[in-house]
Amino acid sequence: MAEHGGTLRAYRSLLGAQARSQTAYRTSFVVDLVGNLGATVFDVVTVLVIFGVTRQLGGFTLRETLVVVGLSTGGFAAADLLVGNIERLPQYVRTGLFDAVLVRPLAALPQLLLMDLPLRKVSRAVFGLAVLGFALASAGIDWTPGRVALAVVAPPAAVVFFASVFVTTATVSFYWVDSGELANSVTYGGRDFTAYPITVYGGWFRALFAYGMGFAFVSYHPALALLGRADPLGLPPWVGWAAPGVALVAATVAALAWRVGIRHYRSTGS
Repeated sequence: MAEHGGTLRAYRSLLGAQARSQTAYRTSFVVDLVGNLGATVFDVVTVLVIFGVTRQLGGFTLRETLVVVGLSTGGFAAADLLVGNIERLPQYVRTGLFDAVLVRPLAALPQLLLMDLPLRKVSRAVFGLAVLGFALASAGIDWTPGRVALAVVAPPAAVVFFASVFVTTATVSFYWVDSGELANSVTYGGRDFTAYPITVYGGWFRALFAYGMGFAFVSYHPALALLGRADPLGLPPWVGWAAPGVALVAATVAALAWRVGIRHYRSTGS
């Protein structure tokens, strides 16, 4: 019990040190907060621009599409804040810093996540959740206890799913140190994919990303369930409630991939 308490104190110390170092110059930190809004704001603006020339996108109205966008941007921004810096793992492996992490008496993954926690990305997460809140309030949803519950659990499920994708793709660097671009194509490609109704995609591309990798359960299917819409692709209504289960599966895959990767890893000096 005492050992567990000591571990938590160590993690709190790492987090506190990061917070103090990043907020030491407050003006610079505020500028970083504002500057980091760009990518998330761009996702929303892109959708608004599209609807400037059309009334529907893949069979969805603007208000319906904003529910999809809100779930996607909010989930990804929060996951990027919490675990996004794991994408630096190839650099840590290449430089030998990961060796130093392994010899410390703390779990490797939490150390990596706290070593450079990008607090400047808080603004992205807040904006993404604000977009989701606005979308849910303006979409004319017929609220039932079940839909209220789904509106509560779907955003955290999206965060867990994206966080799992970050971790899973990062583990490729244990086998191939120059895998950064491959990992980014899945993580950031998945973010872009989930920002639109999947009805705008077709063929093998939709099958691969939506169901082969599970991205359809981040925003599209939960949005259908919240809006009370039938799936244009013909899947049954209960699929919209599967997001937490899919997120749990993704987290399990990420945990296994990390554990196997750690066992496979060989020091840069060996």
